[in-house]
Amino acid sequence: MSLINKEIGEFCVQAYHNEAFKEVKKEDVLGRWSIFFFYPADFTFVCPTELEDLAEKYPEFQAAGCEVYSVSCDTHYVHKAWHDVSDRIKKIGYPMLADPTHVISRDFEVYIEADGVAERGTFIVNPEGKIAAYEVNAGNVGRNADELLRKLQACQFVYEHGDEVCPAKWQPGAETLKPSLDLVGQL
Repeated sequence: MSLINKEIGEFCVQAYHNEAFKEVKKEDVLGRWSIFFFYPADFTFVCPTELEDLAEKYPEFQAAGCEVYSVSCDTHYVHKAWHDVSDRIKKIGYPMLADPTHVISRDFEVYIEADGVAERGTFIVNPEGKIAAYEVNAGNVGRNADELLRKLQACQFVYEHGDEVCPAKWQPGAETLKPSLDLVGQL
């Protein structure tokens, strides 16, 4: 079953952000675009490469009016410990959500019960708290922050211009399509 347009559930979790612990809840997400970037666990191999890639693009996500939340089933204490010892993780400026009770990973349907970790899932959530786009990768396949930013921008464009759609490889400023019955015969 697709999660597109599913409203995210209520949550209240601890996060490690800007060298401090803080609480993050659903209300903090509403009213702006959000990325929920699930990864299996701290102190692993693929995860720091992805999180660093995302950290390097974070200013562009913020400029697009989007907050990024990385999420694993580790505690906020483990996030801090990883931050303290990893040069890659020290680059992170976005909140690292702790999901040890699996409330968020279950809601987004990425929790792997047998392993106690989350799948490598990426979710774009619109300002209404609804999932606009998502993908889930195998644990051994890393993601690309450039493509995630492009997808966010496409989702934002379509959200603001409901009568237009973004074709493959669309970039901001490029031509879009306006679906009509006249075009159906050309397909």
